[in-house]
Amino acid sequence: MNEIDVQVEHDRTAVGEGFWAPFRQVFGKGFLFRRMLITTSLFVWQNGTGINAVNYYSPTIFKSIGVTGNTSLLTTGVFGVIKTALALVWCFIIIDRFGRRGILLVGATGGALSMFAIGAYNKIQNPAAHPTPNLPPGGKAAMFFFYLWTAFYAVSWNGTPWVVNSESFPGAVRQVTQCFAATSNWLWNFVISRATPTMFLNMGHSGYGVYLFFAAMQVLSIPYICFLLPETRNIPLEEMDRLFAQRNVWNANKIVMAELRREHELGAKNPAYLKTEEGSMEEVEDVKEREEVA
Repeated sequence: MNEIDVQVEHDRTAVGEGFWAPFRQVFGKGFLFRRMLITTSLFVWQNGTGINAVNYYSPTIFKSIGVTGNTSLLTTGVFGVIKTALALVWCFIIIDRFGRRGILLVGATGGALSMFAIGAYNKIQNPAAHPTPNLPPGGKAAMFFFYLWTAFYAVSWNGTPWVVNSESFPGAVRQVTQCFAATSNWLWNFVISRATPTMFLNMGHSGYGVYLFFAAMQVLSIPYICFLLPETRNIPLEEMDRLFAQRNVWNANKIVMAELRREHELGAKNPAYLKTEEGSMEEVEDVKEREEVA
């Protein structure tokens, strides 16, 4: 509670009041603007998985694999059931147990491999040009990889970018950063939905190039996550500035958590260390320095 009070008072002083104050804070502070670019760009990679191409053009997607007729409707229904069921698993079990960055990396890796497999099948067999009432073994394998891709997406990229964006900023500017997160999501949603029909017409027979493109996007998201996005799990909102200031992005979460544990241990030994209602942040730092010397 002490830390929250300090942060609220700091935000009130640093950000100010009024409608435009949070906007000035985000765009006037380089570290906040950079952080917003990192987190909102997650929606580039989310849409780069191909999810909205499937959502909006599932008949085209399944036709390219060789699925026709009523089977296409059934396949679409199964896709929706898998995505919904595993999204609930993600919500209640996975997200807080395994963190954010790890599951994004797993989702990108599994999704990329699945898309590469579908693209390779479409390149070799060209199923759209040779439709059959029943899927051949290769077509069944492609459908397996499609559902596998759905599973990887549902437990990773489906909701995690929203979680990261919601917990990466202090409350004083979160309404602005969340606004831009939603804008980024719908912008790239529009780009993919607008481009998908053209992509299927121009990126190889049976659209194999489309699958390779989505696979490549997921591969490219891996270094982005590794080098730019720190793990935000368990970090208090009041300490996000400290987290994103770490140069060692891969170990930033461990570093900050270790610092917080040490500070709370110091606070338990010396209550003045956490005394902030009558003191200032400078006084807190003085106490910390004295404890380090001791």
